[in-house]
Parts: sequence; C-alpha cells; structure tokens
Amino acid sequence: MDSVLREAIAQRRLVSFVLDGRRRVGEPHDYGIIGGEAKLFFYQTGGESRSGRPIGWRWAVLAKISDLKLLDERFPGPRPAPTGRHVAWEVLFSSVSSYQRGK
Repeated sequence: MDSVLREAIAQRRLVSFVLDGRRRVGEPHDYGIIGGEAKLFFYQTGGESRSGRPIGWRWAVLAKISDLKLLDERFPGPRPAPTGRHVAWEVLFSSVSSYQRGK
C-alpha cells in the first residue's frame, strides 16, 4: 500500500479503494502519520460515501483501506486546503504539494 500511495502522489494519479464497505475514487494529496495512525488525505471525485455526496475532502485510516488500485487517470495537482490551513503531520511520507514545488 505504501508504494502505491507514494507512486500515485508522485505521479498525480487517481486511486480507487474500499473504505467502510464503500468504493471510493479520489486524488491522493497527503499521506503520513497523525495521532499515531497512518492516514491518507484525499479529494474524493467519485464512488460512494456515507454522507451521500461522494465529492470533497476526506480522511482515510490506512488500516481500514482495502483493494487499493492505482488508476491511469491523472489530476492537475494541489487543491486549496478546505479551511485554508494545513494539517500538522507527525510524519509526512508524501505530499502532492512537495512534488508541485519540484521537491
């Protein structure tokens, strides 16, 4: 899962996975550790959602993700943070923002 997420973020490719019994499709933006748990911060672009609206910013705990797939479709890069603020990660493994700046 680690290598798939790092590749998806580096290449700005959509991913598909099952979370809480629902298939999600989205843009992986940040992947790291918060609160001692590995998490993915992603912008959901399709699939299903408990809220009924499958579009928007979401968090996924990696331990709850299954059937992760790297898709061929690409996305343009970073989107504005939902609150205008960025999260303070304990450890940030990969971020679209880093690749945007050429790091």
